[in-house]
Amino acid sequence: MAVLTEEQSMLRDAAKGWTQDSAPVAALRRLRDGGSGQSFEPATWNEMAAMGWAGVLVPEAHDGSAFGYLGLGLILEETGRNLAASPLLSTAMIAASALVLGGSEAQQAAWLPRIAAGTAIGTLAVDEGSHHAPLNTALAATRTGDGFVLNGTKTFVIDGETADLLVVAARTAGQPGDSDGITLFLVPGDAAGLTRTHLALADSRGAARIAFDGVAVAAEAVLGEVDQGWAILEPVLDRAYAGLAAEMLGSATAAFEITLDYLKTRTQFGQLIGTFQALQHRAAKLFTDLETTRSCVEAALEAADAGSDTRLLASIAKAKASEVLHLASNEMVQMHGGIGMTDAHDAGLYMKRARVAEALFGSAAFHRDRYAQLSGF
Repeated sequence: MAVLTEEQSMLRDAAKGWTQDSAPVAALRRLRDGGSGQSFEPATWNEMAAMGWAGVLVPEAHDGSAFGYLGLGLILEETGRNLAASPLLSTAMIAASALVLGGSEAQQAAWLPRIAAGTAIGTLAVDEGSHHAPLNTALAATRTGDGFVLNGTKTFVIDGETADLLVVAARTAGQPGDSDGITLFLVPGDAAGLTRTHLALADSRGAARIAFDGVAVAAEAVLGEVDQGWAILEPVLDRAYAGLAAEMLGSATAAFEITLDYLKTRTQFGQLIGTFQALQHRAAKLFTDLETTRSCVEAALEAADAGSDTRLLASIAKAKASEVLHLASNEMVQMHGGIGMTDAHDAGLYMKRARVAEALFGSAAFHRDRYAQLSGF
């Protein structure tokens, strides 16, 4: 596991304290029951941005702190503990990474200061079906005299309804399944011909289906090089996998700790249920799984900070985090017994978030398969 610097430890502790006080699980309930259909509360995001979280990856030249992927991962882990809904993953991790890794000086100057300030929300529009399959990009980008015209649909775009900036994967050559021929475009959220449809997710957050009907963009909207977008998209996705895995680690850890406290206080047949050996074994297994997951997640984030190849480590982190959060959310419900089946308890909220996060940016099966293919199997 990573050895944290003093600054990283302070950042983690500050994030822990703020999420406990200002973004508890009760805030997600209020968001769900408020009927607004929003993916997050704007006031919550404004507070996060005011603390500098939106600019953790942004270079200092563009008003960020350049604190690194491990630093942002520590924050995401703490937000995951309390199921805090925010565009931190989509904007501070994914959109910022895309601009840092592939953006021109003009593109970075136009968007990174706004992202760091929290005044612009960004997201990645990549998937077009019910499963994560980035190479299956079919949304067409047709070259015109002075730019491109986009036609097609993206779905399950997290925070897509409110995004000011869409990083869109489109096909300028080749066929779905090819890595060559994918081009990334920076598309404003209010572009003419762009239609966003709200998708209500099981975890009380939201996503969007975004239709592109003759959306015209200038040549300057290309992120990186035409037909060579995969060289940027793949490492951006790796960072999305690792960032989401960090958030899932936080959720799984909280589910375990809440359940462990219950085992220490609930009595049945005249004794604490935590003294039952079968439950002790299940708790011990979950604890060791959490420690393994932490090692995987932090290794992926450190590799991103070092500029190393992140592909294997990112898929290991996402696969392991998906499996352990699935187990932790199930155990939380089962070990709480009857109360765990009710909406009055938070167990259901953790389980619903688990199911959405497991599918988002690739299931455990997707990442095991990717790991095997990258390893030559």
